[in-house]
Amino acid sequence: MAEKNFNRQEQQSVSRRGGVPRLVIRVGNGTLSFLLPHEDGRVEFSPYTVRSGVSMAANLRSAFRDADMLADHGSKALLSVCSPVVLVPMDEYMDDEEYDVDTIYSETFVGHSSDVKERSILPDLNAVAIYGVNKDLRMVVEDHFKDVRVQNVMQPVWTHLYRRSSLNGRRRKLYGYFHDKRIDVFSFQQRRFRFANSFDAAHLHDALYYLLFVWKQLAFDNEEDELYLVGDIPDREWMLNKLRSYLRRVYMVNPSSELNRLPVTQIEGVDFDMML
Repeated sequence: MAEKNFNRQEQQSVSRRGGVPRLVIRVGNGTLSFLLPHEDGRVEFSPYTVRSGVSMAANLRSAFRDADMLADHGSKALLSVCSPVVLVPMDEYMDDEEYDVDTIYSETFVGHSSDVKERSILPDLNAVAIYGVNKDLRMVVEDHFKDVRVQNVMQPVWTHLYRRSSLNGRRRKLYGYFHDKRIDVFSFQQRRFRFANSFDAAHLHDALYYLLFVWKQLAFDNEEDELYLVGDIPDREWMLNKLRSYLRRVYMVNPSSELNRLPVTQIEGVDFDMML
């Protein structure tokens, strides 16, 4: 378990802006981790060793029994899940108050019929994110907390990089976020998504292919437009060298400098989406 000191402003950023600190429970692709800010300025991070062959809900129940940092977790939690997302334009969604999220989700992704479908509004991007959350997993969290919020792991990443993009020059930008052995590739245009998709990136050669394929599909300029990479990239130098052999402007987003050297960026193992 890692621990760092935060001042009040930094603590509010990690606990999702103010109030009583909120425990962040991140459920990834076969991973489970916790981030807990304290009112006195401390913050704790702890990954949990997931048992294979056991449901994530059962692993979370075990974590509440075994993990020391969960002994005094407060009353608020943020459940951040890594699951497929359907993005719906805000105007289309608002035009129909009876929008059937279960139908649209099941027609897009298979194998999630038993999940609870959540929806989150992304006001900066004029979109609504629809994603699934395992029923048992959510029940475990609600058994331990009075106040539970839910999000997809991509929500804070999209919002942060959109705001960054809007303040950082006129060149068109493509982003690749590596996490959970996947890569989310996305781009923005005029307060909307121009493109957003998620790909299996267990192998770096596949990730390289997807990035260049999307770049070509969007007709980006190899000399003038920009590609930004962020997240858990197993071999950064290899990826950068390969991309720079095709594209002129390829950059790695450094969490420490990107987030004004917040102490949480110095804790090993914290996913970028948990820092935001």
